[in-house]
Amino acid sequence: MLTIARLSILIALVVPSCASPSPTVTKDRPNILWIVAEDLSSELNCLGVEEVSTPTLDRLAETGVMFTNVIMPAPVCSPCRSALITGVMQTTLGLQNHHSSRTAESAIELPDSIRTVPELFKSAGYFTFNSGKDDYNFWYDRNDLYEGEHDAHPLYGKRGKPIDWNDRPDPKQPFFGQIQLYGGKHIFKSDARFQELVDAPVDRSAVQIPPYYPRSAEMVEAWARYLEAMQITDREVAEILAHMSEDGVLDNTIVFFFSDHGARFLRHKQFLYEGGLKVPLIVTWGKNVELDSVGHRPELVSGLDIAGASLAAAGIERPIYFEGEDLFAPQHSAREFVISARDRCDFTIDRIRSVRTKRFKYIRNFMLDRPAMQPNYRDEWQLTQSLRQLNKQGSLNAVQAAHFREDRVPEELYDLQADPHELVNLVDQAEYQQELQRHRQILEDWITSTDDQGQYPEADPGLRVMLGIWGDQAVNPEYNTLRAQEPSLAGSLWTSLKEQPFKPVDG
Repeated sequence: MLTIARLSILIALVVPSCASPSPTVTKDRPNILWIVAEDLSSELNCLGVEEVSTPTLDRLAETGVMFTNVIMPAPVCSPCRSALITGVMQTTLGLQNHHSSRTAESAIELPDSIRTVPELFKSAGYFTFNSGKDDYNFWYDRNDLYEGEHDAHPLYGKRGKPIDWNDRPDPKQPFFGQIQLYGGKHIFKSDARFQELVDAPVDRSAVQIPPYYPRSAEMVEAWARYLEAMQITDREVAEILAHMSEDGVLDNTIVFFFSDHGARFLRHKQFLYEGGLKVPLIVTWGKNVELDSVGHRPELVSGLDIAGASLAAAGIERPIYFEGEDLFAPQHSAREFVISARDRCDFTIDRIRSVRTKRFKYIRNFMLDRPAMQPNYRDEWQLTQSLRQLNKQGSLNAVQAAHFREDRVPEELYDLQADPHELVNLVDQAEYQQELQRHRQILEDWITSTDDQGQYPEADPGLRVMLGIWGDQAVNPEYNTLRAQEPSLAGSLWTSLKEQPFKPVDG
């Protein structure tokens, strides 16, 4: 296991500081590596979270580029990953519902005109690999996207077996790779295994809990373990960089480190507040690659821009349908807004949209007949049960209890400059009516221009899978027709889909 002292030496060796005209490659075409950590928000030491130690990522942010306002297209894995890998919002392609296309009956095919990011790299002569989960909501032959063997699970999707640049048939061939890290999901390891991975335990007494959560013993422990998971991730990134340096590939590689969405807390993941959507994005590069930016860049960025910048850096023309922009282009300008979307998450059906501008966040809740904390898979967690009990007892203050309210407002507007935790809804305040109308119009225009597929009911085959897996937990009225037609369906797929282990597959 790497020590902190050794980490500092390795980071200094493998992460050069450079700033020149961009984006140019002085030798061969650059390799592109995405290091994707699951379920992490922006709790880094370099972003002001003093109780966490992240020396690797802090150093990368200092010597490379840290984008500090990166907003993901979705606050949950599969729709977000589907958007990033196609370069198109998941709602445009009908990929917005979590864990779609998990059976042949419910398969969603991409249009012939859409080619995924790894396919574009492959066509340009790149070796492509993904070590870890795909979790895409469309039907695909994995061999068209990546090299290497993989496993598959009918619910959780396809997952690449460990592979990296050393598997290239020609060591001179450039590569586009993805390495998936557990990130915030480290906290679900057994206590014994988790403690083995933690070098420096976080001081529980120093943990700062967001004001919309209570400072209960369970919450403090969960938040501390989350910060420790961030430290484990930091060490894993250092080990990847060291491995690349030892293999002689780092000098010609651009590395993108980011998370797929925010942390696994009840007001974070699956919701469109900053905690669920805002993630760290750090870009670093070897000495043979020159980019024109160093330090922190605060402009508004969409997660789709990660793919756009990656293709541009490799000299690959972005398709006309592609929504991701080149972050390092000389003419690049900040986005006026970023749209994000939350739809069905596992068996829980909802529809929420957000508009993030430089200063404001606008949220539209479409399904007012169901509370934010309607039944969901996280009800099984001890932390969820603890918070629900505190709410039932009246032990939460008004801010902390708001997320558990039975009623739901149709619109939310927050001034992120004055209210970064999104606690004060400005919808009814007279002085913000102009901003409310502006954001409302942005969303309405976007829904119309993109034909947002979330405005239409999900087809029965997708709902059938969820009802078959989750049974009586699937309480939304959308399941009623299927439940009446097939009374024996509810829960009948539990063993065959939810509990089936990963297994090797072809294609």
